[in-house]
Amino acid sequence: MSNRLLLIGYAFSVYTRAVRMALLAKGLAYEYSEVNPFAPRAGRAHGHPFGRVPVLDHATFRIYETQAILDYITLTWPATSLVPTGAKPLARMRQVMGIADSYVYEALVRQVVSQVVFAPLDGTKPDAEVIAQGMSHAPTTLAALDEIATEGLVLNATSLTQADCLLWPMLDYFNAVPEGGALLMAYPALSRWVSAMAVHPIAIQTAPDLKGLRA
Repeated sequence: MSNRLLLIGYAFSVYTRAVRMALLAKGLAYEYSEVNPFAPRAGRAHGHPFGRVPVLDHATFRIYETQAILDYITLTWPATSLVPTGAKPLARMRQVMGIADSYVYEALVRQVVSQVVFAPLDGTKPDAEVIAQGMSHAPTTLAALDEIATEGLVLNATSLTQADCLLWPMLDYFNAVPEGGALLMAYPALSRWVSAMAVHPIAIQTAPDLKGLRA
């Protein structure tokens, strides 16, 4: 049976980057296929019933939804663990991942980053009301993450976990927004994690090139 590993994703997707970080952390070679889920008639031809990314093909096994993909990568190639040992660190990792999916992505990425960063690149005027709405949720979200980072079971910049892979692409974008970067400085432990992740080799190697959107 072929062990072909194929990642189908979108270069500017935070979720595609999360999977790329996990694959790189495991030292896995993989093929990559670019799909823009926002393009007209993107559809479901790439194997995601909801037309989204990422999708991972391993031989004859196809899986979508980022957290499921991260679990699959972690358990299929266990040599380098992306899961902390112990009930409490594991629970905290899952908690961070839930916060990322439920609160960070919608408010900080979809409402703030998409308007401040991506709308102008697409020739669209940013919607100040949408930005304000997203920023209004940021303090609660960042405070929750800062509390977890202060505790130190995860988000400690000493070992890469699934939580780091999922959260970093989102906060990397948010940190690039002037208001976002300024706000992050008010949360010391989380800010230290952001600074450490910014120079992590895997974070650097997977950083999207926004200049590609200007072409």
